[in-house]
This record gives sequence, structure tokens and C-alpha cells, in this order.
Amino acid sequence: MHVDSLQPPFSLIHRDVAREISWCDEQGTGVICYSPMQSGLLTDSFTAERVANLAEDDWRRRSPEFLEPNLNRNLALRDSLRPIAKRHNTTVSATAVAWVTAWPGVTAAIVGARSPQQVDGWIAAAGLGLTAADLEEIANAIERTGAGTGPTMPSQPQVRRKNMLPVA
Repeated sequence: MHVDSLQPPFSLIHRDVAREISWCDEQGTGVICYSPMQSGLLTDSFTAERVANLAEDDWRRRSPEFLEPNLNRNLALRDSLRPIAKRHNTTVSATAVAWVTAWPGVTAAIVGARSPQQVDGWIAAAGLGLTAADLEEIANAIERTGAGTGPTMPSQPQVRRKNMLPVA
């Protein structure tokens, strides 16, 4: 029996499924990743103050990635995306999503938004092709910040295809 698709969480912070994504690529199985912006952490405007002001019942208040020391590491990684985003005349959010879709085997990224402005922040990921130098810079930032777990970059980044749009 063939597995038609895999839908894992995958982001610059949660990279542990890279091996499964590679298997899917080899098997012709589609991969639709969710949470490429790590529930807001990898967006342009997320801050530690925002975490402190989250509603008491917001699950992120208890999530390890939103608590110290991980929060500081994750925000430092997010900040390291700013120069790359600036070079491409785009946002940190779009850069984070484009990193996910640069992995061979990733068919699409599921990206949520609560407002049109949030969509404006990541929609450019659909046309953003990160260079090998960008991916290496991001891998170095992952190592430097100690954020997340898993491989830091694809061995053979895929070329941006027209049908690789983020899914809202």
C-alpha cells in the first residue's frame, strides 16, 4: 500500500521530521507541512512580551518553545532571518515558510492567519526561492542560537516550483 501524503509539523524550530520528509520524497509521497512559522514564533512581530500577555488559557503559555530558555533561542533564530528577508525584500514570516518549502519532498506549507495583514506577511513565500547561501546562513544561525532540534538544512534544496504555494 502506498502512502499518499504526510502532514507533519515542520519549521526552523521543529526539524526532526526531515528524515521522514526525505523518505516521502524518495517514495513519491506528498508532504504538506503545518506550523512553518511555529505558531507565531517565527513571525516579524512576535516578542517575549507578547508571550507574557497571552490569555491564561492559551496553550502557548505552557509550550516549551514559548518558555525560557527556548523562547530566547527561538527569538534569536527568528531575528537572524531579518537580513535574509531584507535581501529578498520580504518578511521574516515569508522567509520561514520558504525555508520549509526548500526541503525536497515538501509539497506545500499550511499557513494560518487571523487577519489579512498576517496573510500579507507570508504570502510572498510562494515566490521566494532561498539561495544555497541563504540556507547556509540559516543553518549557521540555527547552530549559533541552539534553537530547536533536527537537521539544519536540506542536502539538495529543491528548486521553487510554481505549484508550491502556501495553503491558508
